[in-house]
Amino acid sequence: MMEHLLIVIAGPSGVGKGTVVKELFARNTDDSLALSVSCTTRSPRKGEVHGKEYFFLSEDEFMEIVKEKGFLEYDLHFAGSYGTPKRFVEETLKTKDVVAEVDVNGALNIKKSYPQAVTIFLAPPSLEELRRRLVGRGSEKEDEVTRRLARVNYECSLVGQFDHVVVNDNVKKTVDEIEAIVQKAKNGQ
Repeated sequence: MMEHLLIVIAGPSGVGKGTVVKELFARNTDDSLALSVSCTTRSPRKGEVHGKEYFFLSEDEFMEIVKEKGFLEYDLHFAGSYGTPKRFVEETLKTKDVVAEVDVNGALNIKKSYPQAVTIFLAPPSLEELRRRLVGRGSEKEDEVTRRLARVNYECSLVGQFDHVVVNDNVKKTVDEIEAIVQKAKNGQ
């Protein structure tokens, strides 16, 4: 039986990870992909469902999983901690490939605890385009955009630790490249 893949997609904030992952799933007509559902301690936003968008946990529940080494990766924040639950990913990998959409540090932590993961760094076509996307989505104030852009150089400095780099200048082309990477990995290349 062919082993299922853990496909980790990461990149700077605003690079289009969510858009690319949505398109990847829109193309998945045979239901062979599953999205890794992260745990978080933040409150659900309107319309979010426990177990679908996130597993919503109390701080104590989250820290218990940390203590039990139950996350492939996690990040503690005052505004809400996030983690990729090991058990959920391992159970899902028994029947499907799993896509984890995480930040750059999270991807590298997953690679440490799950070395067979296929890590893909989504790169912006340019810093100017990344800034345009961050401002264009209108969800962050100017100081938050500046803070996120300041982090880009650090994140891009880690690109050599990823298995693959894909420039997200066109969603269709980007997803084509990701599908080709996944197919090669499935073929043992």
